[in-house]
Amino acid sequence: MNRMNKLFSALEPSWQQALSKELESPKYEQLAAFVQQEYEQNSCYPPKNQIFAAFDLCLIDDVKVVILGQDPYHGAGQAHGLCFSVNDSQAFPPSLKNILKELKQDLGIPIPNSGNLTRWAKQGVLLLNATLTVREGQAGSHQKQGWEDFTDAVIQQLNQSKHPIVFMLWGGFAQKKGKVIDQIKHLILNAGHPSPLSANRGFWFGNQHFSRCNLFLEEQYNRKIDW
Repeated sequence: MNRMNKLFSALEPSWQQALSKELESPKYEQLAAFVQQEYEQNSCYPPKNQIFAAFDLCLIDDVKVVILGQDPYHGAGQAHGLCFSVNDSQAFPPSLKNILKELKQDLGIPIPNSGNLTRWAKQGVLLLNATLTVREGQAGSHQKQGWEDFTDAVIQQLNQSKHPIVFMLWGGFAQKKGKVIDQIKHLILNAGHPSPLSANRGFWFGNQHFSRCNLFLEEQYNRKIDW
């Protein structure tokens, strides 16, 4: 990449290489400047050294599953760079609580003591938020600054992968963002968002995404995710 800016120089090397042409665009200089200013002037999440945590834990050739979120949590101590995941000491936000309830219903896995999903990421689950940063207490505050273009490019790159990937698209936002995905090559699992509003209207529970994902992975790779 020409003129690597400080923000994207922190991106894991395999992802840097795969996205190098995309990241040459001047729009990412503008995004980097925005993020730098926000972190200097406001409290923002996740911590700056965890903005690209999802990529650090899941190299591009290791991606087997993509779960797509929208925004990092905007409360203190929650976000650590993985969508829907929280640090060990944090209470479960409502959407995460419903994800783990569905996991228990689907595969019989007891609800864990921690909502930290790092264990999933280390197995090839890319826990990707569409927007990777947020200002404290202000949901959506870093949207439409360039992050969406970056994460669109990530999805497009994964769509071109030689090996099939499971995409879990929860809610209208994720499904719209995933429209570019090749439905013949990859497995796309759609459901309502796990937020209480959607889940309580019957659009979340019973989707069996975790078992369906594992069945596909066993057929393709003779392996599954230990959820």
